[in-house]
Amino acid sequence: MKLTKFSKFAWGVLGWNLLVIVWGAYVRATGSGAGCGRHWPKCNGEIIPRNPALDTQIEYMHRLLSAGALMLVGILVFWGWRMYQKGAIVRKGLAVSGILIIAEALLGAGLVLLQLVGHNDTADRAVAMALHLANTFLLLGALSLTAYWASGGKNISIKNNRQQAVLLGIGLLGIMLIGMSGAVTALGDTLFPVKTLAEGLHQDSQPNAHFLIRLRVYHPVIAVSASVYTLYLIRYYFKNAQATIKRSLLALGTLTIIQLAAGMINLLLLAPIPMQIIHLFLADLVWITYVISSAAILTTPTATA
Repeated sequence: MKLTKFSKFAWGVLGWNLLVIVWGAYVRATGSGAGCGRHWPKCNGEIIPRNPALDTQIEYMHRLLSAGALMLVGILVFWGWRMYQKGAIVRKGLAVSGILIIAEALLGAGLVLLQLVGHNDTADRAVAMALHLANTFLLLGALSLTAYWASGGKNISIKNNRQQAVLLGIGLLGIMLIGMSGAVTALGDTLFPVKTLAEGLHQDSQPNAHFLIRLRVYHPVIAVSASVYTLYLIRYYFKNAQATIKRSLLALGTLTIIQLAAGMINLLLLAPIPMQIIHLFLADLVWITYVISSAAILTTPTATA
């Protein structure tokens, strides 16, 4: 891996977006999403809120971090477009990143303007949360590939690796579904907290329970299934992989196991806010490592098992 000023900046932009995501989870977990009222981009009708309440401070900080992410990705796209020639793989990553960061901002604005925040427990909010998570993952993936390619990563070859692309694509889709179901589950945990695990299990078994409560059971099933498939893929590719790919696969396997453990701890501790944030952060790391590992495997036919 060859690090230049541009590639270092690209990795830094990826790190900043991870910070935005983690803070966004804190906003949701604390119910502070309505801290700026039904106003966007202003906060309660003001550019800089005066004497803000705690929930307003939390939401406003998220908006500042998000604005910073939008600006940094914009700089990244402008810089990279001037630096790389037409047809360069890095340009493709930049183009997708630019589109997705705009979509991310619009989705965030939509949550506020449509009041899909705070204590809103409608199906519209659940769908919006899942779509927001999917776009966030795609954005992280695009930024990760941009930084990876800018650091010397080779172009992928789907044509010569169709079987591998299908296998890896299924795995990536599984991780995406884990994240989307996790976003809905976290929303249910926030809106319908319980004091004991037995109380939570009792809620889940009630036929007239709120749909967010009933959906909670699906997340661990999806998580275990997709994780088992991921570990199988790692075993499948590891034996004949190049040294750099082996390191990436080892990181992916380690993160996957840690994430499963974190999910179990989160469940047993009844989803405290710090554990929710750690769980989401690990999910992001698993996704990023999965994307980069997949790109490395799909580089050339000789890199596959």
